[in-house]
Amino acid sequence: MEYIRTPKVENVRLLDRVSSRKAPVGTLYLTATHVIFVENVSETRKETWILHSQICSVEKQSTSATGCPLLIRCKNYQVIQFIILQERDCHDVYISLMRLSRPEKYEELYCFSFNPNLDKEDREQAWNFIDLKAEYNRMGVPIQLWYITHLNRDYGVCDTYPTVLYAPTSATPPIIIGSSKFRSRGRFPTLSYYNHDNHASICRSSQPLSGFSARCLEDEQMLQAIMKANPGSEFMYVVDTRPKLNAMANRAAGKGYENEDNYSNIKFQFIGIENIHVMRNSLQKMLEVCELKSPSMGDFLWGLENSGWLKHIKAILDAGIFIAKAVAEEAISVLVHCSDGWDRTAQVCSVASLLLDPYYRTLKGFMVLIEKDWVSFGHKFNHRYNHLDGDPKEVSPVIDQFIECVWHLMEQFPCAFEYNERFLVHMHNHIYSCQYGNFICNSQKERREQRTRERTHSLWPHMWKNSTDYMNPLYRPDHSQTQGVLRPDTAPYCFKFWRGMYNRFEKGLHPRQSVIDFLMAVKEETQQLEEDLEIHEEKIAKLEKLQVKHNKIKANPRDINKHLGVSTSDNSIANTPQDYTGTAGIFPSCSSSQLDEESSVLILTRDTLKSSDPDLSTNSDQESGVADLNCRSPSGGDSLPSEDSAKDPDSDEAANSAA
Repeated sequence: MEYIRTPKVENVRLLDRVSSRKAPVGTLYLTATHVIFVENVSETRKETWILHSQICSVEKQSTSATGCPLLIRCKNYQVIQFIILQERDCHDVYISLMRLSRPEKYEELYCFSFNPNLDKEDREQAWNFIDLKAEYNRMGVPIQLWYITHLNRDYGVCDTYPTVLYAPTSATPPIIIGSSKFRSRGRFPTLSYYNHDNHASICRSSQPLSGFSARCLEDEQMLQAIMKANPGSEFMYVVDTRPKLNAMANRAAGKGYENEDNYSNIKFQFIGIENIHVMRNSLQKMLEVCELKSPSMGDFLWGLENSGWLKHIKAILDAGIFIAKAVAEEAISVLVHCSDGWDRTAQVCSVASLLLDPYYRTLKGFMVLIEKDWVSFGHKFNHRYNHLDGDPKEVSPVIDQFIECVWHLMEQFPCAFEYNERFLVHMHNHIYSCQYGNFICNSQKERREQRTRERTHSLWPHMWKNSTDYMNPLYRPDHSQTQGVLRPDTAPYCFKFWRGMYNRFEKGLHPRQSVIDFLMAVKEETQQLEEDLEIHEEKIAKLEKLQVKHNKIKANPRDINKHLGVSTSDNSIANTPQDYTGTAGIFPSCSSSQLDEESSVLILTRDTLKSSDPDLSTNSDQESGVADLNCRSPSGGDSLPSEDSAKDPDSDEAANSAA
């Protein structure tokens, strides 16, 4: 709170860059975690909340006759412009937001103050929602070919790797340690995905420190052990996700890539995904196109092409397709790396796993994939998404690109994914918001040092609790798209601009309901109608049973006496109205619910009462609430003379009537 110069500014206008409607006037509030704009209109009092950690940049523009403009660009691609009357107030808000949006310590992040009112046990249970050991068991990793190594239990071998890692059984501890010393940042080859159908695997690492001629026997043995863990294979692929020119340039710095002459039985492949700096500039160019107020078709298409953004998305998908094809069709294991193995490597391994395994196309499976290939393997969330004030050159939309790759796959295979577009957008939003502790810090070691499990909350149970909002109505578990390997088409015409991500806040530009939202509404309405139909069917079934019971009683008058508990041998006739008024007296063995169901019996007995004592029904009219039923015929009309009264008094039917 000490960084807030002015907590409240009145008569602030919120501009809509697209809509021409009059700008609403309201009050701007600054809190420790949010910027809040509240409109003055008493009917709506609409509120706009902006999380400090979502703010990417704040720009104070030149003062005009209407006031001082303040432009806020957010990491979720929302752009907001306020007009503040007084230049001094605008400057105070600007200085406050510049500091609040750039925390310097982890303790200042929102996740350390966010409190959803969970006790300690519930918090611990929430963090255990994703279990990576259970995930490797689900893959079916055989202990004969792979084993869990605890060499990194104290992060002594690699401080950016998790403590639990899988290595091939023939890779001894000296081989693992020797390989780690020959790899950048100590990130030695380890298992990422295992295909239990053919024993092929996807492993990941960083680039070797080979330079122009250096070699390492332990690293060569490590790759040989990975190939042996796939019985029957004669070679393995080594995929370098960088452009070949970049990899060759790294040789001059003592790094580089594997020499096929030194590594027996490997086939080397370059992919050509650009580095984080190219990707950052590409996104910036595309966002500039998105912010054009009224672009022509030519300007928009030229700007989108000039950004190169979709070309980079295609390169990542092509890399994932190559690896998935090698594993599924050729049954060949693959080692993937880039420079340090935490950016492009994470993208490519995740895309390949998504194509290979239908489990990752389910809601929980996608959470497991993010936790496995991004969180546990040391993707630098803090540096890449600017959680703390740091070097802007380290910022890059790495996981943004992966999420967009998933969206493109969902567009080509609409029935193969259990989750919808909203799930991807909300996931992207939480990566930047720092509301939960899953995506802070750069490694598992840092998260343990910050005690995130004890001090913050996990995102996954929250999203699982709201899973109905993220369900794809087109998903079919038994559909041909859902089962097996996905084989997407990456021709240029298959890629398009993701309006739902980059322009989702432009309501005036796109006043439409998304197809998924419409289908979800139809599905919910259909489900409600089905529930109503089931209730009505149950009611109809009960009524049919009562009708059958009614018909049986009407068909056999002797059953009436038996049903009412009256003995046919007792010839005495009731003489007082009280004999008919108390329900307990009439139905000594019936509950109130049975009485309601058997009201038809009361109607059936009116002939008996009428014929036995004409004055009795009159008395009952005055003192009983049942007698009005006795005065009506089963059809609802007035009581007519009974047919029993015209019968032979000596007949059985007359005797029954008298009884």
